[in-house]
Amino acid sequence: MNVLDGIRVLDLSIAMAGPFAAQKLADLGADVIKVEPVSGEWQRHVSAGGARGNEVNASFLSLNRNKRSLSMNLKDPKGRELLYELVRGADVFLQNYRPGVAGRLGVDYATLRAIKPDLVYVSMSGYGATGPYADRPGQDVLLQAMSGGLASARRTGEAPRPAPFFLADAITAYSAFEGAMAALFHRERTGEGQLVEINMLDSLIAAQMQEISVATVGGVAQEPSDQIHAHSYIRAPYGVFPTSDGHIALSFAEMDALAEVFGDDRFRRYDAERDGFTHRDDISALVTENLAANTTAHWLDALGRAGVWVGPVYDYTQLQADPQVRHNQSFVEYDHPTEGTVVTPGFAFRLSNQTQKVYRPAPLNGQHTQEVLLELGVSTERIDELESAGTVHRYRPPAVSRIS
Repeated sequence: MNVLDGIRVLDLSIAMAGPFAAQKLADLGADVIKVEPVSGEWQRHVSAGGARGNEVNASFLSLNRNKRSLSMNLKDPKGRELLYELVRGADVFLQNYRPGVAGRLGVDYATLRAIKPDLVYVSMSGYGATGPYADRPGQDVLLQAMSGGLASARRTGEAPRPAPFFLADAITAYSAFEGAMAALFHRERTGEGQLVEINMLDSLIAAQMQEISVATVGGVAQEPSDQIHAHSYIRAPYGVFPTSDGHIALSFAEMDALAEVFGDDRFRRYDAERDGFTHRDDISALVTENLAANTTAHWLDALGRAGVWVGPVYDYTQLQADPQVRHNQSFVEYDHPTEGTVVTPGFAFRLSNQTQKVYRPAPLNGQHTQEVLLELGVSTERIDELESAGTVHRYRPPAVSRIS
């Protein structure tokens, strides 16, 4: 039995944060029905890096495994009534419309609570449902920039650098997953449903619990460095440094150990705890100078044997080949009906009495429309009528030409 067996989730979200949160519920066994427009969810048509597939691109595939697709027009009153019928049997409703859109579509919390009082309604936004920024677009890099964290990872005179992945979306997805699970647990105890509100700005702020507290409580400013340094609140050396043939990551090294490995007694002038902040640039400059003299492989071995915290700097291909990653089975491989064998990241945590797996690949648009509506008690004849009227869409495989 999976943790969320018997829990039904209606996922009306788009892009990354919402679909990723819903996928995490699906990975634990929830029956997640992705309710998308007749034309298909936006992410079906846009993929990061232009990674287009045969029928399902990489971005959509990565965020929608273990779901079923119900494709219908919510602006059509008949489609909205079908959704209300689904709500009566649902446990979680998840959406990330801009503030006000859910109300215009008739799928806001007040409306759906009247239909299903114990519904857990998860509403996601960029900056919050109300307030001066409520109508702003909640895009990842805009939230990263506003969150304050980028000021901690830059060199003097250089522009702050955003994370090279969708950090705000990913953290918000985890926040929404956490909120949904907490609300389900509350409902299990009390029988009460509730509104769970998540926004990207608060999610990023909360994720910087330690760093922001250092500023607000400790009064320490985010001072940039002239030399390489990855975090304004960590002592030197700390960051990614060049070697003769690549780069290496270095963290919390003791000065005596560096002096020994590099054969450079200049490091002994400094005490790591006393001088790691006040002489941050001097220490980092010495590290950069010494690392340039040999290869990444050499320094990984030499520094590692000396007990220095050191590690490789991978690209995604190198990441997949790493022995620890392979041991952890961090990636999953499975077959998709139109995309063939695919490899994607797996699961962030494991449970001792449950094996998480991909039991359903990312759905094709409308692949499960008939299946879901038949379960709802809608007759095949009515489904045919709804499809003819443009209210719903059913996926049909393209005709395959056969050449004899």
